[in-house]
Amino acid sequence: MKYIKYTFWAIVAIALIIVGMANREIVTLRAMPEALANPLGISPDIQMPLFMVIFIGVGIGLLIGFLWEWVREHRMRADARATGRERDALKREVDSLKEQKHEGKDEIVALLDKAS
Repeated sequence: MKYIKYTFWAIVAIALIIVGMANREIVTLRAMPEALANPLGISPDIQMPLFMVIFIGVGIGLLIGFLWEWVREHRMRADARATGRERDALKREVDSLKEQKHEGKDEIVALLDKAS
C-alpha cells in the first residue's frame, strides 16, 4: 500500500511540474477593472507566472472547502462532546450505585462484582 501511495504522489508531482512548465508566461492580475482603477488613480496589479495563479487558486479553493466543511461539522462535534459528557456522568452514577450496593459487605465480593 505504501508503494501505491508513493506512486500516486509521484504522478501528481509530475503532473504539477508539467502544468507549471506549460504555463510559464507572465500574466497580470488586476484587482479592479481599468475603468474603475484609472479615475481613482490606484491600480492594484500583480504580475506572476500563470502556473502560480493556477496553484494559488487551487490552494485557496482547498482552504475555503476545508473551512466550509469544518463549520458544517460543528454541530456533529458538539453532539459528540455532549454524548461523551453524558456517558461519563452515567458511568460515574453506575460506579457510585455499585459502591452503595456493596457497603458493609466483603471487599473481595465487591471487587469481583465491580469488575463484571
